[in-house]
Amino acid sequence: MALLKIEHLSKSFDHLHVLEDIHLHVNAGEFVTILGPSGSGKSTLFHLIGGLLKPDEGKIRLNGEDMTGKRGLISYMPQQPTLFPWRTILDNVLLGQELQGKRDEQLAIEMIEKAGLAGYENAFPGQLSGGMKQRVAFIRALLSPQSLICLDEPFSALDDFTRLEMQQWLLSTWTTYQKTILFITHSIEEALFLSDRIIVLSTNPATVKQEFIIPFERPREKSLILSSEFLQWKRELTESIFER
Repeated sequence: MALLKIEHLSKSFDHLHVLEDIHLHVNAGEFVTILGPSGSGKSTLFHLIGGLLKPDEGKIRLNGEDMTGKRGLISYMPQQPTLFPWRTILDNVLLGQELQGKRDEQLAIEMIEKAGLAGYENAFPGQLSGGMKQRVAFIRALLSPQSLICLDEPFSALDDFTRLEMQQWLLSTWTTYQKTILFITHSIEEALFLSDRIIVLSTNPATVKQEFIIPFERPREKSLILSSEFLQWKRELTESIFER
């Protein structure tokens, strides 16, 4: 059974029809990416999954239970790391647990160390680089007890070098902790490098246009993005996105 299942989901704002009859699923332990151009309704879909918005039609189920319009059932990481500047790095990563009445400092410190941030436990966000802040935000998402993590273009503000480094770190960390991830991006290369499956959305309004199962073996090295197979997949995805 799918961990997340979305059925017949539609959403409009006044006279703007954003999502129409969306169907998709995410299996436990899977890395699924939603790919589409800017304005295709990707973030609106995440807001519906997170319960920040209610759909006009359709259902969202988690572990078979109806979660439509309910908050607090997923872990969400937005484009910006949104760390609290007055809390230490350790306290920031434990925030999700604290909201659920838990605080596992030993595991948090272990994950901070594995993220290459040993010695920064008592530092504050203002002392960290952009890539380091994103690592802290992702550790916070991993430590939260929810079974599904939604990542909304978390690397879009980073330069190309830091972005590739963060993609590799994300894959390594995801492999270790085996959380279920639903990822949003408008970068075809990023989607290919990270994903088990890619769901392509259309625009005006958004529907599920096509779904791709990505065949690349794991672990994935950065040399993959220069391979002929990767470039062929990139061409196919590009054609799918821009095909009328």
